[in-house]
Amino acid sequence: MFMDLQGDFFGLFGLQPVFRLDEAALDAAFRELQGQVHPDRYAHASDTEKRLSMQWATRVNEAYRTLRKPLSRARYLLSLRGVDVALESNTAMSTEFLMAQLEWREAVEDARQAGEARALEKLQGQLRLESRSLVDGLGVDLDDRHADQDAAESVRRMMFLEKLQQEIDDALEALES
Repeated sequence: MFMDLQGDFFGLFGLQPVFRLDEAALDAAFRELQGQVHPDRYAHASDTEKRLSMQWATRVNEAYRTLRKPLSRARYLLSLRGVDVALESNTAMSTEFLMAQLEWREAVEDARQAGEARALEKLQGQLRLESRSLVDGLGVDLDDRHADQDAAESVRRMMFLEKLQQEIDDALEALES
């Protein structure tokens, strides 16, 4: 029943290792596996089987969380290909993106200080559009062109956008309190 815990996440769900994966197939495979390995099914089993069930349930949950979100899926796919996104050491980005970062950060700070929720919501919308564009580009870079270094830069950009989105969420929450 229990297989090797070391396999990759895509293989665990019977999916091809691609960025543009079939989310419905991922969800179905997750539910199927979760039903097979859930610890409740092994409540009366041996201690070894209980432990294996718990390890498998943990692995299935981790795999699902990783593959269902575009950013973590891209990072994982790049790691399978041996590409280090180099988040800590490689912060080089295009001048255009660096300028946009500065403008976004200033706009967030200005809106936060002025208590302008609408301005923050407008920025959120702009960042969502930028994120969608990066996700589309990741599909091309990872699945079509196999341009892993370009994809790694897009991942770094997405991480910045995700962090800025969180800052906006925090600012909006603070304004609501």
